[in-house]
Amino acid sequence: MGLDRSSRKRLLELARQAITERLEDRPGAALEEVDRVIGADQGAFVTLRHKGRLRGCIGNFQCPGPLAGTVREMACAAAFDDPRFPPLASCRELAECDLEISCLSPLEETDPARVEVGRHGVYIIKGAHRGVLLPQVPVEQGWDRETFLDQTCLKAGLSPGCWKEPGTRVLTFEAEVFGEED
Repeated sequence: MGLDRSSRKRLLELARQAITERLEDRPGAALEEVDRVIGADQGAFVTLRHKGRLRGCIGNFQCPGPLAGTVREMACAAAFDDPRFPPLASCRELAECDLEISCLSPLEETDPARVEVGRHGVYIIKGAHRGVLLPQVPVEQGWDRETFLDQTCLKAGLSPGCWKEPGTRVLTFEAEVFGEED
């Protein structure tokens, strides 16, 4: 991680461009040669906010291709495939949205007591249930560590406190988060 300002700007442009192309029913532009930083294989989440409210957020931890391509793919998924929201309908609606990108470190299994609010994102796995919350979420919500873990369980469709139960895996990751509002 450690993207410079121009790489961050370029990734945000690529995300917005990918959504615009889909709204206008145009084929996606081929990725030009990407530099070493945004060409690295890395997971990412893209978040859309419409007038400050969540409008879509989807990501992938592991992508077998360049970060630039992952960001384009996740931007479209957040805009059109997040089951919590209807698909984005127009370029006018997109113009009212702000984009945020979270570039992810690799996942690491950890003891829940080691989760640090504001530093770690959490990914909880129990059986077929999975839930993830990005590192910025508990800070935005004012949650402590236990509430953060409980809310990640709820996101996975599990009961609060399941992170304490045998068979529940708690994984953490870090994220470099930047957006158009920065």
